[in-house]
Amino acid sequence: MLDIQYILSTFLLLFSGALVFWMAAGFSMLECGLVRASKAVEILKKNVGLYCVSAIFFAFGGYSIMYGDFTGIGHSSAADMFFQLVFVATAASIISGTIAERAKFWPFMVVVAVLSLIIYPIQGSWTWGGGFLSELGFSDFAGSTIVHSVGGWAALAGAILLGSRRGRYNDDNSVNTWDFQPSNLTAATIGTFILWLGWFGFNGGSQLAMATKTDIDAIANVFANTHIAAVAGSLMALFLSSMIKKSINLPMMLNGALAGLVAITAGPDYPSLELAVLIGAIGGIIMFFSVPLFDRVRVDDPVGALSVHLMPGIWGTLAVGIFKPEASVLAQIQGVGIIGAFVFTASFIVWYIMKRVVGINSEE
Repeated sequence: MLDIQYILSTFLLLFSGALVFWMAAGFSMLECGLVRASKAVEILKKNVGLYCVSAIFFAFGGYSIMYGDFTGIGHSSAADMFFQLVFVATAASIISGTIAERAKFWPFMVVVAVLSLIIYPIQGSWTWGGGFLSELGFSDFAGSTIVHSVGGWAALAGAILLGSRRGRYNDDNSVNTWDFQPSNLTAATIGTFILWLGWFGFNGGSQLAMATKTDIDAIANVFANTHIAAVAGSLMALFLSSMIKKSINLPMMLNGALAGLVAITAGPDYPSLELAVLIGAIGGIIMFFSVPLFDRVRVDDPVGALSVHLMPGIWGTLAVGIFKPEASVLAQIQGVGIIGAFVFTASFIVWYIMKRVVGINSEE
């Protein structure tokens, strides 16, 4: 019986990890589709590179910093490492979207290496590794903060130091949209659906066990809440773009779905389906209004990654404290603030060193 439990739980992590790995294709297609066609090959190089670099540095250092010596209690240690490894690559992919079209390849790879080896594992150990945030009661089921906001904070640091793409903002501070049209919305749409599919592994696999009826029921609940939150986020973006912009904006619909997914990731295990709709819909609202906000302060984010991952990630984490009876709002605020301050500061230092030593902007 114990062998069957071990096998089933190990299979859950392996299959879920494969689904999360498939998100690499989604990130690549989404990013390529939302930027200019001339930058597509550059984007693909970065996405392949970041997956390889993050894997090496997390597997041979970052994982042990985050979890110590895992002995395979309940499931295979190799499966656990693989499942956690693809989460790190997701955080790095968020950075790639934000710094698209202007970051140099090798400095970005250095940032990914440091993120995977040091920054991500340290902050992850504070909660998932049984550290002090876990003891404070901070809760993040699958990583709205630990993965998505972490990628967002590291991306924000890079975007600030990189500056905007040449010609993105006009002299009167308006946004030049004409010269920066998405090159392939078909690819972006397919990429979004791939990410949507991969998210079932992202959230469902975070149950970490599949050997009992209780576990299976929990995974089913996570799947349903994950899906309906994405639907709500996309519908809310559709509604807002129709009402405010007087048109149906496809990129907003795509990013709305992703924002709903990010928002529910901190707690897909506890809410009712109706509450998951609310959490996802608010994620879509936050995304919709964050996009012009970042443009207003001239933080150039070609694919809207900050608006999709950073801001809804914060909201989803706080929502756990608001709606989950056994969670604490104060603990959630502390976790978001401490992780955000650490990741942004550490990432800013790495980006700044690279800027001073070799330069980071390919347009300069």
